[in-house]
Amino acid sequence: MESTHISALQMKHAGLERQIQSEMTRPLPDETLVATLKRKKLKIKEELSRLH
Repeated sequence: MESTHISALQMKHAGLERQIQSEMTRPLPDETLVATLKRKKLKIKEELSRLH
């Protein structure tokens, strides 16, 4: 079960990275949204490192 949880977290992390990259390529990126997405991504990364 833990590997399923890790896989789900990795997928969320990758999805957030795609969202951040997409937002950053816009002419006027929403900096608040980018910061929020980065915080979520960091929390997932921290959880992944705890599980490994």
